[in-house]
Amino acid sequence: MSHMSDNNNRTDVTLVGLGSMGAELARAFIRAGHHTTVWNRTKEKGAALAVEGAVHELSIEDAVAASPLVITCLTTYEATLEALEPAVLEGRTLITLNSGTPSGARTMAAWAASRGADYLDGAVKNVPDAVGKPDTLLYYSGDKAVFDRYAETLRVLGGQTVHLGEEVDLAALYEYAVGGTLLPALLGFFQAAALVTGRGLPASSLVPYTVSWLEMIGSVLPSLAREIDAGDYGRPASSLGLFHEGIVYDEEMGREGGIDVSWHAPMHDLLRRAVAEGHAGDSISVLTELLRKPVAPPSPAPLG
Repeated sequence: MSHMSDNNNRTDVTLVGLGSMGAELARAFIRAGHHTTVWNRTKEKGAALAVEGAVHELSIEDAVAASPLVITCLTTYEATLEALEPAVLEGRTLITLNSGTPSGARTMAAWAASRGADYLDGAVKNVPDAVGKPDTLLYYSGDKAVFDRYAETLRVLGGQTVHLGEEVDLAALYEYAVGGTLLPALLGFFQAAALVTGRGLPASSLVPYTVSWLEMIGSVLPSLAREIDAGDYGRPASSLGLFHEGIVYDEEMGREGGIDVSWHAPMHDLLRRAVAEGHAGDSISVLTELLRKPVAPPSPAPLG
């Protein structure tokens, strides 16, 4: 088994898991001229990629044996372990691109080491259609020497290819941390869509203004991060008290617009707790400190 293909010294790569994201990862390698082997539990997806130039192996053992670089794109670490269990990983590099927690990444790294494989954990921070584009972000963590060995190959998947550090669970940590903004932002947009469509206006009319708003939010993140890193919340551009005063308007808009705003309740509770602790005049970023101190669960009622 040669570690490089004959096509301009491009690395042979095996892609395990051919959902919407995995299939696009495989296509990116095929387009870039890498000898690409694919495997999926359901064979139809592998057969479809064979038409596009991949080698479709029916067994995971043969798929892993085909390449020095094995990239998995399955749902979880557990699914990845289950899929790879029969394969021989000795001497190979395994890169996982799946959801999960930092502890899952550490477990995966230990398992890979026990099987004689180098390991990087990774995450794709974009949608499948963005794979291979210059501004698409993927980040990885683990042994920097392993990352450097394959960085050029991995850059095929996205122009922003970043190594976060040697600690193997950093990609999973940042995947969860950065991903935490997604659902609240989407819920905000869906609430807006419910409001304007309730007036007979199209949701599409919101898009340019919402994008501008998100860009504004992006522009203030550096200053908020500086406040958090310094632990200094006393010179606010946006005070927590202003957000607290807005609670009544959220509730009023729910009634007037005929929409369900109950998803705001825990955020409102957090704001009220911050005001009760004396933070009304501080920057809104002080909420970071409250999030470090989750509310203790209620004590059980005494018996008898």
